[in-house]
Amino acid sequence: MHHAPGFLALIESLRSHVKEVTMEEARARQAAGAHLVDIREQSEWAAGHAAGATYLGKGVIERDIEGAIPDKSAEIILYCGGGFRSVIAADSLQKMGYTNVSSMMGGWREWSASGAPTE
Repeated sequence: MHHAPGFLALIESLRSHVKEVTMEEARARQAAGAHLVDIREQSEWAAGHAAGATYLGKGVIERDIEGAIPDKSAEIILYCGGGFRSVIAADSLQKMGYTNVSSMMGGWREWSASGAPTE
């Protein structure tokens, strides 16, 4: 997928402020109780998603996160299609006071290609 230079520059500027985890780390942390949150578009979610994930689209995550996950110290791992949008969303949640937020590198593409459980 081709991404605009400005978008990539934004992602790079945020990466130093956002923790990123591998897909394997995300799976292990989800098994240990972390919230795995899919932030892709509704149509992407409907086509398939990580087993056990919660859906909170990037367009509404700031509005809905406190209702879905009120504990601001809970471990939250965000994923999108390839690991870029989730960096932006993780930064946003951190600004809202969430203290244990990560972005999953590789996103849905890596999750599904690895054979990890999907729904």
